[in-house]
Amino acid sequence: MSMTAEARALASPLRLRILRICLHEPRTNKEIAQTLGMNPGSTLHHVRTLVNTGFLAAQAPRKGARGAREVPYLATQRSWDTPVPGIGPILVQTFLDEAAEVAPDDLGIIRLGLKVTQDDAKELLQRLQELLVEFKDRPSSPDGDAISVFVAVHPDRSA
Repeated sequence: MSMTAEARALASPLRLRILRICLHEPRTNKEIAQTLGMNPGSTLHHVRTLVNTGFLAAQAPRKGARGAREVPYLATQRSWDTPVPGIGPILVQTFLDEAAEVAPDDLGIIRLGLKVTQDDAKELLQRLQELLVEFKDRPSSPDGDAISVFVAVHPDRSA
């Protein structure tokens, strides 16, 4: 698989949302579409793109409500380690799309400004990444709640 095809597959807020929807449990294209409030025909192209690039994996087919054959998909978690040039704005848009569907009281936000050396800024980002990787690598809790985490560190042009 070419890196360009992988980067293109991940360069879409909608596809990133599909990966999140399929992260903890397999979902069919119909279930993905319902979660996103879309038509299954509209999401199928995106699901196929993610399957063809190895970011979603088809699971064993199952019988649907009317006996129809359904294929659930599960995220492979390869996206975490796939570099995508210029992904920042896409991740921000994905966060905004997801956060718009969350009740304000359910959105935990921390925002602050710091004045630090470049080395301190690198250390901060490195430690945050290490902490997130530590939690990512833990086994999922069967009775736990799915949460999303978004972290952005950027130069403060207003200071």
